[in-house]
Amino acid sequence: MAVQQPRRVAWEAARIFVPAARTDVYWWLSEAIGHYLGVMYELKLAETRLRLAEEPGAAPLEIVLWRARLDQLLDDHPGELSIVAQLTEETADRIRRART
Repeated sequence: MAVQQPRRVAWEAARIFVPAARTDVYWWLSEAIGHYLGVMYELKLAETRLRLAEEPGAAPLEIVLWRARLDQLLDDHPGELSIVAQLTEETADRIRRART
């Protein structure tokens, strides 16, 4: 089993969560984030969804913001690493299934 690096997990999660906010996967992800990471992260995802709808070019900045947010989360709560990794993997799978 490979060792997961917190910075890498945060980066991958940000790269998946932001595009997911533009899809129907958002509804599942929003609920999962609220349940596992807390309501503040759920609200931040809602804000991301709104910004992406209002400003189509906002995705790169949103990815940076999510990476910083998740870096901080994993610094403060290293035990959340596997949860963030699992949410990322499941979200990516759901996006792939939605496209087929």
